[in-house]
Amino acid sequence: MTREEKGAIIEELAEKFKSTPYFYITDAAGMSVAQTNDLRRKCFQAGVEYRVVKNTLIAKALEQLDTDYSAFNEGVLKGFSGIMFHTESGKVPAKLIKDFIKESGKANKLKFKGASVDYSVFAGEDQLETLISLKSKQELVGEIIGLLQSPAKNVISGLQSGGNKLAGILKTLSERPE
Repeated sequence: MTREEKGAIIEELAEKFKSTPYFYITDAAGMSVAQTNDLRRKCFQAGVEYRVVKNTLIAKALEQLDTDYSAFNEGVLKGFSGIMFHTESGKVPAKLIKDFIKESGKANKLKFKGASVDYSVFAGEDQLETLISLKSKQELVGEIIGLLQSPAKNVISGLQSGGNKLAGILKTLSERPE
């Protein structure tokens, strides 16, 4: 690979990192061709872009960004690295990795190394469960709106039901013989 080709890949990766707020770095070393193809198929079905890139190119592309990714230099950018990009959710790649590991069982060779979710850095296999439990912005906004609407709905339904009860009592009292 020539210097110009490497420079083009670094620029393309840097632009991809800037435009995609969610990316995961995995280690798929030792996977068979069938397992790798299965992983790529699952990524495609989930809308996740999966690419294998040299660690030095990833490191140089990350250096061009405003966010500090130096935590990746110690353990994440070692060995075989594949990058998973998803434009809409930080949860989708995490679930895909967990499901793939679960399906593969003891023959599993896929390892989670690190991730960037909304420009926050997560490094180490122990972070995968944390990433799965994270809620997207849309989910959080939906919960807040639901919480804000709930008291208003309770007050309105209480007033409406109270009005119906009051009307029923007045009607009963007016129809009652004296």
